[in-house]
Amino acid sequence: MELLMLEGASISFSQRSNQTWEPDRPVFFIIQGLSSLGEMKMVLFVIFLLGYLVILGGNSMILFVTLSDSRLTSPMYFFLQNLSFVDLVYTTTTIPNMLAGFLMDRLTISIPGCFLQMYCFHQLAVTGRAILTVMAYDRYLAVCNPLRYTAIMTRSVRMLLVTGAWSFGLFCTLPPTAVAYLRPYCGPNMVRHGWCDLSSVRTLVCADTSMDNVMSLSFAMVALLTTGVLILTSYFLIAASMYRMGVAERLKAFSTCAAHLTVVSISYSAASFVYISYRVGNFSSEVRIIVSVLYSALTPFLNPMIYSLRNKELRMAIRRTLVCFRPAAMSTVKAIST
Repeated sequence: MELLMLEGASISFSQRSNQTWEPDRPVFFIIQGLSSLGEMKMVLFVIFLLGYLVILGGNSMILFVTLSDSRLTSPMYFFLQNLSFVDLVYTTTTIPNMLAGFLMDRLTISIPGCFLQMYCFHQLAVTGRAILTVMAYDRYLAVCNPLRYTAIMTRSVRMLLVTGAWSFGLFCTLPPTAVAYLRPYCGPNMVRHGWCDLSSVRTLVCADTSMDNVMSLSFAMVALLTTGVLILTSYFLIAASMYRMGVAERLKAFSTCAAHLTVVSISYSAASFVYISYRVGNFSSEVRIIVSVLYSALTPFLNPMIYSLRNKELRMAIRRTLVCFRPAAMSTVKAIST
């Protein structure tokens, strides 16, 4: 009954001269989330909150260290800064809103806020993959053209590559989001997802959305195939170059690419698993939401750990930063105690 009242409250009606009734656009959407899980909600709330704090802490540390340590001047760390920033904003777009849904009976979001969240989520997802593609090109240059690496990867080139990554995300996500926003919404306003997901919101459209589905699928395929093919091409050329190297050079080249290759493998494997499971398995909406959250948080959660473990230079920089903070923290404690 409460749900029906909320849904009914979101739709206003205007009476025309011919005495027919036509619904207007809803003023807000209701995010279903995981409201049907009962006591399990608090368990998931704690798990997702801890995971989100790790994402914030790990990526913030990467950002701070790469920006403040003068020894980390390689172009790789510039791209890693951008990747950590994207991961921070990407998870902040959805997880805090979803955590709020655990603590509320009904989570609502305005129509503009819903589509802003939708655009940011999808745009940052594509931009993250584009930055991984740029990093693959960077690794290709470092392995295959080490003598010209510094001359090619200048500051202007780095800025151009990162701008291209953000522009690619804009190109692939703005048209489907804009079309979805302009569609008529006149019926139910319950979004059966943890946030304003494009496919979930589209089910609420009061019109034929077959062309919308084709357009969204086309842009999604462009985003995935373009980045995937470019990354595979970069690593194919790297592998061909490594084949002609000696054992010592081969090991050094592999260590140069290990962290990025691990991140790319996890990211695309998780995406493939989610895509296949959505179309093969007959899962409930709650299971789909949990899978979506885990998928969207997996790479931002693991990225700082992978790069810290695989990159000795970065690991040493983090250690130096923590050592510098320790005396400051001790002096602060002593000042408070006195």
